[in-house]
Parts: sequence; structure tokens; C-alpha cells
Amino acid sequence: MNTYRIYEDLRASLGEEAAKSLAHTLGPMFEQLGETVTKVEFRSLDATVLRLAEAQERTEVQVAALTEAQVRTEVQVAALTEAQVRTAVQVAALTEAQVRMEVQLAALTEAQARTEVQLASLAEAQTHTENKLAALTEVVQSLVFSGERQAVRLDAVLGRTFEIQFRDRLTSYLGRLMRRGRLLRNDEVLDAVEQAIDAGEADELLRADAIAAGVVDGLSSHVVVEVSVTCHATDIERAERRAAILRKAGLVALPLVACEVISPELLAYARSRQVRVWCNGTMLDAAA
Repeated sequence: MNTYRIYEDLRASLGEEAAKSLAHTLGPMFEQLGETVTKVEFRSLDATVLRLAEAQERTEVQVAALTEAQVRTEVQVAALTEAQVRTAVQVAALTEAQVRMEVQLAALTEAQARTEVQLASLAEAQTHTENKLAALTEVVQSLVFSGERQAVRLDAVLGRTFEIQFRDRLTSYLGRLMRRGRLLRNDEVLDAVEQAIDAGEADELLRADAIAAGVVDGLSSHVVVEVSVTCHATDIERAERRAAILRKAGLVALPLVACEVISPELLAYARSRQVRVWCNGTMLDAAA
């Protein structure tokens, strides 16, 4: 058996490279054996060679399987490596996001601190403002109170001045109402009524601003006057009450209020109480 024959026999089962390798190895061996061994021994050797070839084939199959397994392992390792890379990227992104969040939290904390400082400043400013406002309010109230006192004093002065002026000019002011009128003194009033009224009524009557005697509508009459710059309901009621005291003493008496200002409502009220009204130089009609 020559080397080429061995190669041809083994090539179909082992492949070209393996058959060529074994042929180069076994060829010389067969030549030596052909000279030294029997056919039986040769057959035994040939069987051994076949077993070796089959073992070689199984080995190559296993090697191929191992190679394939190695490839799969490398693919898995590559996939794991890629997954690891992605995980590392995600971790880096999460770390960066955490850093940003910590920076934002620090900024928010700082902003909160500034806000609290500003609120404290505003609260302090508000307190100062409230204190100033309270002080200003106190000053204004004081001024208002002082102004009210001054107004009351001024009203009193004006009222007293107007009363004196009216008393001095009573006969001319009441010329359309009363003929031959004259202002009565307190002693004259008391002489005319003290026998018919009690002391309280006499005191009330003497508090009238003015009492005049004259002729009204052809009758000897008395006019009881309440003088006020601005007419009030109390002026109307006092004039009516004091004229009633004179009538109780048997005298004809007319109540009258003299003023510079009277509202339409009080004018109507005076007319309903039969109280005459002299306003700002003019006698107003007794009836609406």
C-alpha cells in the first residue's frame, strides 16, 4: 500500500488535510510493515488505523462543537459587555441627574433662605408701617377731635353772635309778623306769668333766646324765639314748649325759630307743629 492509496482511502472520511497528514505518516509505516508483518497483523493495524481515524473524526466534531460553543460564549460575552456598557451609561446618566437634582435642591434651599430673609424684612417693614400708621391715626384722631372742639366752639360763637344780632334787630326782622313789637326783659316776663306757672316752668321760659310782645294778626301776642345758625328739631320743640308755658299763663303766644339754614324735612316738621320759621332774613309761610 503506497502513500497515495492511503490518502485516497482516508480523504473521503477525514478530509483532505487530515488524509494527507495521515498518508505521509502511515505510508512509510506500511512499507516497513509490508516487509515485516503478516496479513493478519496488517489487517489488525488497518483496523486500528480506522479506529484512530474515527476517533480523530469524533475529536474534530467535538472541537467543532467546542468552537461553536466558544463562538456562542463570545457572543454572549459581547452581549453582556454591551449590556454592561449600557448599564454604565444609564448609571452615569442617573448620577448626572442626581448631581443636577442636588444642585437644584441647593439652589432652592438658598432661594428659600433668601425668601425667608425677605419675608422677615417685609414683616419688620410692615411692623414699622403699622406703628407709623398707628401714630398717624392717633395724630389724625387728635386733629379731628381738636377740629370738632374748634367746630363746636365756632358754632357756639356763631350761634351766640347770631342770637345777639337777632335780639338787637328783632323788631325789624319780625316786622312782617309783628307790629309795634319790642323785646321783653326777663323781669317783664316773670311779672306776666309767675303767678300762673311753677318755678320749673318759669326757669324753662327764661331760657328762651328771645321773647317779644306786639300785635300779630290784630291781636296782642307774644313771640317766643329760639335762635340757631342751623335749625335742629330740638330748636323747634323748645320754641313750641316755651310758647305753651306762656299760653298756660293766659297769654297769646306764637313759637318761632330763627336760623340761617333749615332742611326741607325740618321745615315740614316746624309747619306740622305750628312753629313759625324766620330763615336768612325771610319769614317763611306758616303753611305748606
